[in-house]
This record gives sequence, structure tokens and C-alpha cells, in this order.
Amino acid sequence: MNNDTLKSIGAIFAGAIIGALPALGTDQLMHATGVFPPPDQAMSGSLFLLATAYRAIYGVAGSYVAARLAPSRPMLHSLILGAIGVAVCVVGTAVTWNKGPEFGPHWYPLALVALGMPQAWVGGKLAKVPSPARAG
Repeated sequence: MNNDTLKSIGAIFAGAIIGALPALGTDQLMHATGVFPPPDQAMSGSLFLLATAYRAIYGVAGSYVAARLAPSRPMLHSLILGAIGVAVCVVGTAVTWNKGPEFGPHWYPLALVALGMPQAWVGGKLAKVPSPARAG
């Protein structure tokens, strides 16, 4: 494997970590503070909407990181991460479908699948925006 290939893999991996770990940590924080009920109990639709919102933000952030760390073609790296996220969400949707109310309403996993590529595109676009620190 050449150096650029390793950098590409690292960029996508770093983006995945930035997208996933904060979401899991926020879930735990929400449960610990009582915003979300215990994990084995059903949540209201509005709480799933909140979870969808912060997951989307973290997804954009992860895609941004993948694009910024990419050795070339930053948008491609962002979209590859988005495709991986969509695949993971499709598997999660299939595994949890009709497993009980603690997994949420059916719109929730479908929303995560539907948002995967748009949030990757936004993260990739944001990575192209020059900041004052980079413009200088």
C-alpha cells in the first residue's frame, strides 16, 4: 500500500470516529442526565428527533474531518464515509425493524439512512470553504 492509500484510509477512519463516538457519548449523557429514559424503555418521537439532529451534526463533522484529512479528492473521501454510514444504518434498520418500541418508530432508522449522503456532501462542501486561518 502506498502512502496516499494509507492516508485515505486514515482520513475515512478518523471521520468515522468523529461521526460515531460523539453520538454514542451523547446518547449515554442523555440517558445519565434523565433526558432520555433508560435504554430498555421506549422514548417519545420528539426524543428520537433530537437524537436524529445531533447524529446529523456529528455526521457532517465526521465527513468534514475525512475531507480535510484526505490526501486528494476530499469530496470523494467524504462521500465514501457517507456510503459506509448508509450501509451501517441499513444493516441497523434491518436488524432492529419490529424488535420493539425501545428501538424507536420506523421513521427514525429510515431518517438516518436518508440523511447519510446529504450530511456527507455538506461535510465535504464545508471542508472546501476557506477559513481565515487557511486563507492567509
